[in-house]
Amino acid sequence: MRIGIDVGGTNTDAVLMDGQSVLAAVKTATTRDVTSGINTALAELKRQRAFDPLAVNAVMIGTTHFINALVEADRLAPTAAVRLGLPATASLPPMVDWPDRLVNAIAGRAYLCHGGHEFDGRHIAELREDEILRVAEELHRHEIRSVAISSVFSPVNAEFEQRAADILTGQLPAIAVSLSSEIGRMGLLERENATIINASLRELATQIVDGLSQSLEGAGISAPLYLSQNDGTLMDVDFARRYPVATFASGPTNSMRGAAFLSGVESCAVVDVGGTTSDIGVLQHGFPREATTEVSVAGIRTNFRMPDVLSLGIGGGSRIRGDGGVTVGPDSVGYRLADEALVFGGATLTATDVAVAAGRAVIGDPGLVKELDRSLVQAALLRIGRDIGDAIERIRTSPEPLPVVAVGGGSILLPDEIGDSGPVHRPEHFAVANAIGAAIAQIGGEVDRIFPVEPGQRQAVLDDAKQEAVDKAIASGAKPGSVRVVEVDEVPLAYLPGNATRIRVKAVGDLQLEAGRG
Repeated sequence: MRIGIDVGGTNTDAVLMDGQSVLAAVKTATTRDVTSGINTALAELKRQRAFDPLAVNAVMIGTTHFINALVEADRLAPTAAVRLGLPATASLPPMVDWPDRLVNAIAGRAYLCHGGHEFDGRHIAELREDEILRVAEELHRHEIRSVAISSVFSPVNAEFEQRAADILTGQLPAIAVSLSSEIGRMGLLERENATIINASLRELATQIVDGLSQSLEGAGISAPLYLSQNDGTLMDVDFARRYPVATFASGPTNSMRGAAFLSGVESCAVVDVGGTTSDIGVLQHGFPREATTEVSVAGIRTNFRMPDVLSLGIGGGSRIRGDGGVTVGPDSVGYRLADEALVFGGATLTATDVAVAAGRAVIGDPGLVKELDRSLVQAALLRIGRDIGDAIERIRTSPEPLPVVAVGGGSILLPDEIGDSGPVHRPEHFAVANAIGAAIAQIGGEVDRIFPVEPGQRQAVLDDAKQEAVDKAIASGAKPGSVRVVEVDEVPLAYLPGNATRIRVKAVGDLQLEAGRG
């Protein structure tokens, strides 16, 4: 058996699964400290379907802890950025494009040192150990506890980043080090930004992972814990401690993976309507289509793995206003829905109230909304359907109709048909698709870097990249016989010499559980 949990801004969903079967599913309110909400969800699962905690093979959790900490500029560690690139790159120092409030929140300090590589591996300048030692003295003096190291073209050659990390940890054994070659993709500033964000979350990651582990222990569950990643795969707790930034988009990706599992449709648009927002993305071969360009996170440009998701301020808790034309959101009552919505005796008109008044759901006390203006109800639902339809059009990349799968508790707000996509699919257990997506997630491995491709060697280079991705998945915990390559992209870089080609390969496989545990 497995337990999947997804922590959203409004609700915490949990499922108990045995193989492909859903044995129990619960939806509880997300609490301010999040972990107590998880405790409640586990207790509700056990109440709904009694199970032996020792029979649970694994627990998978998708959490909003880390993205919330960044957005709120709260609980971030004092962090420094060390860039290896002089004499190049000096005109745009680290964090040059960051919002001031976030720079202040991490007590951000930036250092430029010699080093870096050209795209073909040649050195821009030699790494100077004396410069790194001086940086170590500065970090100690300013009580910096976490550092992000970036080097020009480090995805091609990470030699200087690793050497700088060894020098710093030799002087400061307790400091947490994040390397850009392990986090972001091509593009120095964006990769560096992602690494600084990761570094600022390292201390919180340890606290959160320890807290989640304690929650499971309190429930008598000794199974291994995994966290959901942005690409729809899993990472173990040690990986989560080192790379918390990899969890940022776990909510939408869990919903999309759950939608594919529940509906059997592996190439489609997925609309996940929660309590606060609607996330619209595209599934390709059962996995979320990833963004190919930079992604802005809390106003910071980054380029680490993120799904190509469009978010709208439409959800079950969205406020409805009728003055001067009906508007839906983007503000929401969020996790206070059970206190503030009309159907629960509150005083705020929400999208949930409109759905109940239209007969699309029975939630709370329908009698409390029976006097709502019918024209207002219909106008609000039409507005929701139109806005969601426009968003689906924006994410389409071809004129072919794109099937739509609707999941999330708020999907009751959607019409039965949207545009030319045909009937909207609402699979069984759609309300907890995100938790199911977490429970069925696999282990992944990815290669994304520039390769020199000699004439006649293209297939050999591709085969080597595929094998490397497979090996990475197995090293991360995938069952060897189950790993398959699900995505291959190659982009020739015509402006670079040497037949340079950017090759990206993704492989996934089933989780290798402990011997004797299923």
